[in-house]
Amino acid sequence: MNARDLVAFSAGALRGHRLRTGLSLLGVAIGVASVVLLTSLGEGARLYVTGEFASLGTNLLIVLPGKTETAGVTPFLMGAPHDLTIEDGQAIARRVRSVSSLAPLSRGTAPARRGERRRDVAVIGTTAEFLGVRHIRLQTGRFLPAFGQGSEPAVCVLGSKVRGELFGGANPLGDVVRLGEERFRVIGVLAPRGISLGMDMDDMVYVPVGRALKMFNQTGLARLLLEVRSRDELASAEQAVRRVVAERHAGEDDVTILTQDSVLASFGHILALLTAALAGIAAISLTVAGLGIMNVMLVAVAERTREIGLLKALGVTRRQIVSVFLVEAAILSTAGGAAGLAAAFAGAGLLRGLYPSFPVQPPSWAVAAAVLVSVTVGLAFGAAPARRAALLDPIVALARR
Repeated sequence: MNARDLVAFSAGALRGHRLRTGLSLLGVAIGVASVVLLTSLGEGARLYVTGEFASLGTNLLIVLPGKTETAGVTPFLMGAPHDLTIEDGQAIARRVRSVSSLAPLSRGTAPARRGERRRDVAVIGTTAEFLGVRHIRLQTGRFLPAFGQGSEPAVCVLGSKVRGELFGGANPLGDVVRLGEERFRVIGVLAPRGISLGMDMDDMVYVPVGRALKMFNQTGLARLLLEVRSRDELASAEQAVRRVVAERHAGEDDVTILTQDSVLASFGHILALLTAALAGIAAISLTVAGLGIMNVMLVAVAERTREIGLLKALGVTRRQIVSVFLVEAAILSTAGGAAGLAAAFAGAGLLRGLYPSFPVQPPSWAVAAAVLVSVTVGLAFGAAPARRAALLDPIVALARR
């Protein structure tokens, strides 16, 4: 019996029990589709987080007030003995030559009103450099005064969602918006940006940083965003920033400096573990499918006892009997794997259509691993029934005992 005859014989046996074969195929397909889809979600989460951090800017240092006491993605900051001030930012901008742009940042929440329309908004205090550091575009008008100019006019720039809520289709430029108890003249509107790292950039109002500090009675900044000229200078820039701040804060190193790479590496490690965990959970369904294949093969051995006896009486060897059942198991697992891959890619395409901002992408290693594991599981669980069939005595088998 050559390989072609072996495959044809095994396929014919499977076609003879279509319901049982179909259910086994379905089990394997569900297992493969689960592995590929769940790992696709994990990979999509990694790509999404990577893209979000890339949108923050390039070669970015984030200076936070307070000293980190524990390591991690979200550091626990102890109370800072000194505030992080605008003057600290100005000193860094003057003395650290590798810093190409610096944007101070303060934050608060206030009701925004125009006429009878009112809504609570996040108010961001910053400067003109914020546009370049965060890669944000203006839709119309102009942005806030540059850092270090000293002037703090009562002007504001609206996010696109705030503009729509307060002004509808009217042109907001030159009009007045009341934030809390203060009046601000609208000088610009940002282009739609969407949600970035959990913050809706379109639902914010931007005002000069000094105005924001006074409005919310704050003595220090929430953070400083620094853009360094090149990636090679990130480490030296970080050390230089620490020296400048320590000199201004009575010799105390009381700030935390984060880099995109360090935060992204932490997220990448967490998401890689999550993806592996999801793959492991999904692989359980492949094991269940393998048990199903084994049960199908055991039933087939019981039902085809006389057929096996006849084959052995005609001179078919034990090895060939084992091959027949292993080929049947391989056909089931391979066909089920192919069907599962087709379903997984269709599901990933559907998710991309429903959520275009979330890059659902099956990783190549998961696709290869799912197919390999499905075939391996099929052969492994088909081995015991195949061996049982090969050990049948031909006379007993023909007598159906």
